[in-house]
Amino acid sequence: MSETFDFTIEELGNRNIKSPITMSTVQGDLMANYVTDDQFIRLNAEVGVGAQASIERSQVLECAGPREMIYFMPAHVHAGIVSCGGLCPGINDVIRAIVRCLWYRYGVRRISGIRYGYKGFLPDYQFAPKELNPDVVDDIHKLGGTFLGSARGGGREVGKIVDAMEQLNLNMLFTIGGDGTQRGSLDIAEEIDKRKLKIAMVGIPKTVDNDFAFIQKSFGFDTAVVKAVEVVTAAHMEAHSQINGIGLVKVMGRESGFIAAHTALASHEVNFVLIPEIPFNFEGYNGFLRHLEDRLKSRKHAVVLVAEGAMQDFLIKEKKTDAGGNLKMADVGTYLRDRIQGYFDEKKIEINLKYIDPSYIIRSAPATPGDSIYCERLGNAAAHAAMAGKTKVLIGLINNEFVHLPMKAAVSHRNHVDPEGSLWRDTLDATHQPILMVNRFDDNYSDPAPAVQN
Repeated sequence: MSETFDFTIEELGNRNIKSPITMSTVQGDLMANYVTDDQFIRLNAEVGVGAQASIERSQVLECAGPREMIYFMPAHVHAGIVSCGGLCPGINDVIRAIVRCLWYRYGVRRISGIRYGYKGFLPDYQFAPKELNPDVVDDIHKLGGTFLGSARGGGREVGKIVDAMEQLNLNMLFTIGGDGTQRGSLDIAEEIDKRKLKIAMVGIPKTVDNDFAFIQKSFGFDTAVVKAVEVVTAAHMEAHSQINGIGLVKVMGRESGFIAAHTALASHEVNFVLIPEIPFNFEGYNGFLRHLEDRLKSRKHAVVLVAEGAMQDFLIKEKKTDAGGNLKMADVGTYLRDRIQGYFDEKKIEINLKYIDPSYIIRSAPATPGDSIYCERLGNAAAHAAMAGKTKVLIGLINNEFVHLPMKAAVSHRNHVDPEGSLWRDTLDATHQPILMVNRFDDNYSDPAPAVQN
């Protein structure tokens, strides 16, 4: 993968201003050190025996952190922060960290919060920017949601957005958002280049689904798993207390089943995990419903966890997108609920099915302490990158190091659960579900029900 993508980071120009942050360039003096321009990490920690030692600059990732020399004069800076798309635990923590780092570490005194996503730049909506300082943001990390408001769409109005940035005299913009937001940020950066403006575009990846390319973990993901485990615990108690009780829980995961898989591993109470990456049949000798029936016969209860993106190729009859360009999905949870109930009604088997969809409760929750720490460090790294004149850059955690990742590479594809990888293998161990719930056809058996796969 590192041989395919160029990880070189673009800069606005030469850095010739001494940073106001006092740090050291000497190892062993017990003082925090600046990050130098020759500090990199490899994308892939694994190496083969006899592998060639030399590596190109484009194949390594630049370490994030404060530089000794910076590009912007702090007194001249006007920074903007915008949050876009759906909610996610930790957005307010990131906003708070950026503001406090710019204010206290660099002495920046003009920081504006752009309200309601990219639409906050558009004159049609008349949303005035919100002045930000430490007093304003100090307590927002205790709240869920986003202090600035959020919205989908608006990112395609690139010309109008850059017009507004010029009118506000912004020097840097921090974009907190997912795949669509960062694609929009990259388009905005390209328009900035065309106009020969010196505005740094720095992204903080926000996706509770944890599916950003290259990045090992997105902020809010840990909180989502914690909250999902609480719901699964309740579903298990409901199921265990009933005659043939079934707890059906739907969690987020449009294209990737990371939340579902991690929740199953953390709870130890899930018996079936259905995710977009793994095909399955509904009916037949090796279908999901047959295995669910066997589970009830042997254990008298079951918990089923499904990711929202499962079965969409089967369920969606006409593809439509929302304002952010995301595919509008069918409700797999209610479909499964009705299909399971109908199957057992037809067989005259009594079941007690409880369906829970906690999606909006999970994504609007305040961040857990682990995520708060992560968000604080992401926000600090974003502020340092912008002050150094880095642009078209995303802040991410790779191999336990905070790095600068080119936006173009970050939005090139999405992460998925590897059906042959260790995460799914361990999930199967936790649930004891079959490796594949797909009917293998032979001369003696046929099943008209298709395998469902996103």
